[in-house]
Amino acid sequence: QVQLVESGGGLVQPGGSLRLSCAASGSISRFYVTGWYRQAPGKQRELVANIAIVGITNYADSAKGRFTISRDNAKNTVNLQMNSLKPEDTAVYYCNARTSQGNYWGQGTQVTVSS
Repeated sequence: QVQLVESGGGLVQPGGSLRLSCAASGSISRFYVTGWYRQAPGKQRELVANIAIVGITNYADSAKGRFTISRDNAKNTVNLQMNSLKPEDTAVYYCNARTSQGNYWGQGTQVTVSS
């Protein structure tokens, strides 16, 4: 079973930046798709960004131009660089991996954007 652990969340002012990291117990180079979702209080979980095994990336419209998803095979992590953060980015961010063994989720990391 794949284990995913997120880190890097916290409190940041509007316009600031955060870098989230997801550490996996399995080899991320073998995952079909890895990505980040987020869920704000009272709202549905939504896709933020993902990256396929061939390297193709996909972003939510709200993330385009501000967020960048990447993989680091040496560290076995998938990362999300978030710039120009807005209060509406406030949510719990979850790492996701789709693999040959199934679909896996981390426990989430809180991102709060506030003055």
